[in-house]
Amino acid sequence: MNRGLEWLGRSVVGFITRGRPEPRPADARALARLQAALQPGDVLLVEGSMKVSAAIKYLTQSTWSHAALYVGDTGQFTDEGEPLVLAEVEMDVGCVLSPLSKYGAFGTRICRPQALDPEGRDIVVDYVLGRLGSQYDLKNILDLMRWLIPLPWAPKSWRRRMIALGSGDPTRAICSTLIAQAFEAARYPVLPTIEYAQAMDEADFEEILHIRHHSLYMPRDFDISPYFAVVKPTLEAGFDYRTLTWARQPAAHEPQMAAAQ
Repeated sequence: MNRGLEWLGRSVVGFITRGRPEPRPADARALARLQAALQPGDVLLVEGSMKVSAAIKYLTQSTWSHAALYVGDTGQFTDEGEPLVLAEVEMDVGCVLSPLSKYGAFGTRICRPQALDPEGRDIVVDYVLGRLGSQYDLKNILDLMRWLIPLPWAPKSWRRRMIALGSGDPTRAICSTLIAQAFEAARYPVLPTIEYAQAMDEADFEEILHIRHHSLYMPRDFDISPYFAVVKPTLEAGFDYRTLTWARQPAAHEPQMAAAQ
């Protein structure tokens, strides 16, 4: 029975992860700017292109379908000698380290936790690194089958719950949940639920934060979180619009002249 479930799970994974991004040449300067802007603890959001990405984008109503944590220097390299600096969860291989160039040619966004001290940053990074090699349990078919049909009829209020449907251990399957757990370990908020408690003065209310269950987090939550800032590599590198080279625009009379000919 277990072998049958394992085979079925692998079949489903093979189907929904079709369209895995092939390595494509990335703009070396853009990749260098991205590398220079990143700091350990940053969350890198990715605009995915796999079949499963379409379902995630629909359910989350977002551009971002994948998230990875920038962990910095790990002392590990690809066969080509590129440093492995991203920690991420892939459904078919589990928690792994990846090079930055893997997503250099795709749409990305850097989300940086604000005011996170070095101790908190180390907790976040160490938490994820401590789970490298953890595998997704392919016997949990419900965790996989939910991606086959985006279910366009699903009410908006159900979509976040649908992300968490399954075995109760979605950290192994969904990239954003592992990262959310890492920040939870550092007691750093992402998108907590907020309770307002009345203090001594009737006009004075205190905010009490409750940690949202990690299984309910989506890649876009790091983008819309009030505690994460969006970092733009081009601006970080020192943007000066006066140095841009624009393509020559045709003079106003040129189109008319061409039409007359």
